[in-house]
Amino acid sequence: MPTIEELREQYRAMGGKFDSAPTATKVEEIDPSVILCFDNDYSGSDSEVAIDTDEFTAVCPWTDLPDYGTLVVRYVPDRLVIELKSLKYYLMQYRNVGVVQEHAANKILADLIAAASPVSMTIDLDYKVRGGLHTTVTARYQRP
Repeated sequence: MPTIEELREQYRAMGGKFDSAPTATKVEEIDPSVILCFDNDYSGSDSEVAIDTDEFTAVCPWTDLPDYGTLVVRYVPDRLVIELKSLKYYLMQYRNVGVVQEHAANKILADLIAAASPVSMTIDLDYKVRGGLHTTVTARYQRP
């Protein structure tokens, strides 16, 4: 588990990887290895972390029109906490990706679970109205 100094070094090792716009155009091209985590000094405390952004963007896989939404990540960390800048880099990769809303929520959940191994996690992806329809997708994980 990295310390804050080791996390700094991980960012330095990435070099200019995110100096320009993300180039992913398919879900398979999204790189979850950019999600960095650091030690949770309060492991076992049952505290919940909530992260939200109203800047989540993906693309409709059929029309190539942009989909905009609000993403909320709620989780109870175990030994690791998700580092926010790296999460932003990860989410930016969806900007040009054609993906249905349900798949986006579940992919984000799977990638964050793999990175942080939380006790529990919920992803709420609330898309802006398109075609008169409003969609909210909730994906959940609870460690067995």
